Amino acid sequence: MIGAPLVTTQAFEAEERIEASAQGASAAELSSRMPTLIGKACEIAASVIHGVHGRRRAGQGETFWQFRPFMVGEVAQRIDWRRSARSDHLYVREREWEAAHSYFLWIDCSPSMAFASSLARDAKIDRAVTIGFALADVLVRGGERAALLGLTKTISARDVIERLALALVESAAAVASAEWPPHAPFPPRAKIVLISDFLCDPKELSRRLRDFASAGATGALLMIADPSEESFPFSGETLFLDTDSSAAFHAGRAESFRETYEERLARHRNEIAEAARKAGFSVQLHRTDRSAADALLALAMGLYAGSELF
Repeated sequence: MIGAPLVTTQAFEAEERIEASAQGASAAELSSRMPTLIGKACEIAASVIHGVHGRRRAGQGETFWQFRPFMVGEVAQRIDWRRSARSDHLYVREREWEAAHSYFLWIDCSPSMAFASSLARDAKIDRAVTIGFALADVLVRGGERAALLGLTKTISARDVIERLALALVESAAAVASAEWPPHAPFPPRAKIVLISDFLCDPKELSRRLRDFASAGATGALLMIADPSEESFPFSGETLFLDTDSSAAFHAGRAESFRETYEERLARHRNEIAEAARKAGFSVQLHRTDRSAADALLALAMGLYAGSELF
């Protein structure tokens, strides 16, 4: 996880003795799964692309968008006389707004992201990569530019998924040990999307987000959670293992910790959400037993609208 564990019982793999290496966020394992993740990203991007209509609107640009009726009070020079000659009404030719935004994605590849319980469809890292790449594809097809923060320049080409995947594979060893988004340059009014489980120090995250905001960036946090991290389905004698160290915690009756755990998790998430809100970032929670396409659509629409999702 990025930063220190929230509580000792947050190493959820202990009950089923699933170690981080089983799913793996290591450089070699992530690289070996990349073709599958690329395929999933392309699939869910294609499934939601037609649901994203937020960007197209009239404005400065060269691309024709639509004809609309001439309105009283507009200057006559805006009338398209060729189109108007075919009817009894006057029409104005509108061009599509073409001021593309730059989106910078950061995908947490630290050890806690490797976890996947039997309740999940995917490991957290696999779901994060899939949604991150798919979001980049949706953005580029909508006329925007996308990049991996600190790893690539902004890309506007249709093969953006393959380019981002190559950059992530080539830097897999470095990103797997990175606990926080890098301090990398980005243009004014950039949008930054952080994808992580955010099992981290809320105060340090708040400082990072304030740095982004002071540089003129806004964006979103996508919090990836395994269903067992919310339901705490442990009972009886259980050994909890920390994903980032050799720390361990033995519970004789794990169920007796459930209420305390749920309270601490709720408090932690509230602190993460408050840090995001103060910096002008939205927060979306996504569980790995739910539809990746639904999460992608909500994230993309929220970014286009520029509003908080939760």
